[in-house]
This record gives sequence, C-alpha cells and structure tokens, in this order.
Amino acid sequence: MNRPIRLTKPPDDIVTATIGLLTQEHAGQIEDIWEGILRETQQTDASWDWAYKLRLAVNDDRYEAYGIEFEALLQGVILLETQWHRSWLPQRFPLVYVEYLASAPWNRRLLEDPPYLIGVGRALILFARQRSVELGYGGRVGLHALPGAEAFYRRDNMPDYGPDPDKDGLVYFEYAALTL
Repeated sequence: MNRPIRLTKPPDDIVTATIGLLTQEHAGQIEDIWEGILRETQQTDASWDWAYKLRLAVNDDRYEAYGIEFEALLQGVILLETQWHRSWLPQRFPLVYVEYLASAPWNRRLLEDPPYLIGVGRALILFARQRSVELGYGGRVGLHALPGAEAFYRRDNMPDYGPDPDKDGLVYFEYAALTL
C-alpha cells in the first residue's frame, strides 16, 4: 500500500513522494544514516529505536508504522496506535493516536535551512487523519508533543488540551472529527 504525496523541494519545486508501510530497509536507513546526525545535533528523538517500533507494528495489530520515501531515501516516519486510545472530549470517541513521528534530520528547519523537503511532518499527520477516517473514527487523531514540536502542531491548528501530568507534562493535542 503505497500512496503518492506531494511535498515541496525548495525553492518551489513540487515533488511526489510515497507513503507506505515501514520496512526493515527503512529501519536500517534510520540506524545507518539518521541516528548519527540526530545524536550529534542532540535531537530529542536520537534514542528512538525504530527497528523495535517496526517489530511492534508487525507483531501487534494495534500498531501501524509508515514511512515517507523520496529518491530511495526515507524522509519521515510515524507509528500509530489504532485501537486503544480515546478522545479527551467528554464523548470519549475512539481515535488514532500518534505514538511517534519524526522527519529525517535534513528535513528539519532547525538543522537545515532550507530543509531538503518541506511538508514531511504535515504529510504524516494528514496520513494519520486519513487512517482515522478509514478506521471509522472520523479523522480524530491525538498525540502528546515533545516541547520542541508544540509550535508545529499549533501552526497546523491542532487543538491544544494542555500539559498531561500522566505523560511527563507533555502537551496533548487532538484533532476532532472532520466535518464533510
């Protein structure tokens, strides 16, 4: 299941990448290429073990792992939990929960300005909303943001429900159902 997505390659080129299931090759790219850059630049996600997250997605039906690929290189990854999480709204609707989301180091404006590709994180969030619709959850998506990513979700107009003491004070964000 590969889906085409459109991203921007600065200055103004629109390119087509694909989003599909995360593979062992992708996990290898993270280990071989991303991890050293992430550690050297002291990124908060430098210790995330994507090989483990891939095994989790393969062995547990609640989890799904996807990657964005462009020019045979992994550009971003996401791990979704699709069965156990509920909305923070009083109705407690089921939703897709973003466990982890990461863009390749060269796609992070703080590390590369301009980034190699623009829109990777947004494409992953939009994909999570699409999965939510496909699963019958209406586009509902929730996540806890790392402090450095909070502004990204706010710019994307994702409602902010404040710090969650059960998640080390990380701020919880949640998209409600899409209105059609």
